[in-house]
Amino acid sequence: MGLLASTRIPLFTSLSSGRSSPGISIKTPSHHKLNYSSSRKCKLHLRTEAENVASRIKCSLLDVENDINDEACELVNGVELSIGEGADSINAYLFKAVKNNNGTGLLLLSDIFGFEETSTRDFAYRVACNGYNVLVPDLYRGDPWAKNRPKTKFDEWIVKQDPQRIAKDIATSTNWMVDEFVAAGVSKKLGLIGFCFGGGKVIEVLAKDQGAYFGTGVSFYGTRMNVSVASSINVPVLFISGDDDPLCPVSILEDVEKRIGRGSRVEIFQGRGHGFAHRPESPEEDEDAERAFTIMRNWLYDGLVAKNS
Repeated sequence: MGLLASTRIPLFTSLSSGRSSPGISIKTPSHHKLNYSSSRKCKLHLRTEAENVASRIKCSLLDVENDINDEACELVNGVELSIGEGADSINAYLFKAVKNNNGTGLLLLSDIFGFEETSTRDFAYRVACNGYNVLVPDLYRGDPWAKNRPKTKFDEWIVKQDPQRIAKDIATSTNWMVDEFVAAGVSKKLGLIGFCFGGGKVIEVLAKDQGAYFGTGVSFYGTRMNVSVASSINVPVLFISGDDDPLCPVSILEDVEKRIGRGSRVEIFQGRGHGFAHRPESPEEDEDAERAFTIMRNWLYDGLVAKNS
């Protein structure tokens, strides 16, 4: 077991750049904890403290296995932010690779459980561990779907999630990423990742962007996907899902892939249902989650890092 596998030790510092951009404020983080499942590469328990504004996680103190290099995955900064101005401001969380930062920004759109959900933050941290700067915005303005809510209330909840407001919040997040990483000359193109509800939004965002800022996208079992806009996408998209997921039919993914073209790809995992890649619930799902992560990691590297180096 790694040093932190059984001990909770807050390791915090400010962001390495030491600066804030216009329209951004660093917030005192609310209490949260990141927990890796038994198969995740960096097993950690981290709890934020009220007096700290950012976290620094030293991966060499953790149990780091297999393909994530202990030397490369040295430090990851995490900080809770408020981006945008006035009523348009939204909360977000930024994970920033330190030692091995490749300069590339990634926007991660969460599932219906929101940007504070443990599985989503675990996944974002792990992506950052591979050298990226990952921004996870609060798409639901503090009102994500809760697992303990009656399913009969879901339609009532989803109606309150105004598509125009969500699109505006994603645009605010994108603009912040552009200012921080593209306009500053740090990243040539951004990457886009989405799960479930966020996976469906990947298609809409890339269709509007038309390759201006995003160089590629990854959609995990996207729901409520607007197939009609797929032909407007000018960059390749990777689709990852299971063949036992009624919320994300394989036939729709294959249709969208054909409409986009440009080297897009569909990866289907046999026997897997919704959410297996970022919230696996069995040893078998853990194994496929690892495979899915590796496929995504290689896709992002080839499309954003190697291509622009």
